[in-house]
Amino acid sequence: MAFLSPQLPSTEEYGVLGEFDSPRSLYRACSQVRDAGYSRWDAHTPFPIHGLERAMGLRDSRLAWLVLALGLGGAASAMVLQWWISVHAYPLVISGKPFYSWQAFEPETFEIGILGGALGAVFGMMAFNKLPMWYHPLFASKRFQRVTDDGFFISIEAWDPKFDVEGCQKFLREIGATHVEVVLR
Repeated sequence: MAFLSPQLPSTEEYGVLGEFDSPRSLYRACSQVRDAGYSRWDAHTPFPIHGLERAMGLRDSRLAWLVLALGLGGAASAMVLQWWISVHAYPLVISGKPFYSWQAFEPETFEIGILGGALGAVFGMMAFNKLPMWYHPLFASKRFQRVTDDGFFISIEAWDPKFDVEGCQKFLREIGATHVEVVLR
């Protein structure tokens, strides 16, 4: 299951971490990082900031399509299974009803469709987010511990094609970071 554990860069550094003093300055900085052409970076906040995904240039999630596909697949497989059992495997005439009476199959079809969608949501989210990740280099930073209380951060990762330690530090300072540090692996 190598796809669930992301590979860290081969360099000594994980990346550069910049701290910002407010959600507004972080929002503006995300737009500038996006416009500068960085592709492997992330914003870290203690609470959701409305519109931050737009400022970061993120596209819509593929998770909704996965949930839809697995939900419809679960419903279709439930209906096909019930049809096969009723018509071919074990046909019984009950009260003169036809072998395939789809109205009787609706509750199970609905439930299995919901189950397929729920399983798609959980396991799809884990796969798309590369979870479980038992260790992350940012957790070694003392300042990054503030992200759960009142800290706003941008991390630019070392495997970004434009990554340069000194250049990224200088860039984060120029766009308003109050503190910049290099995070080691």
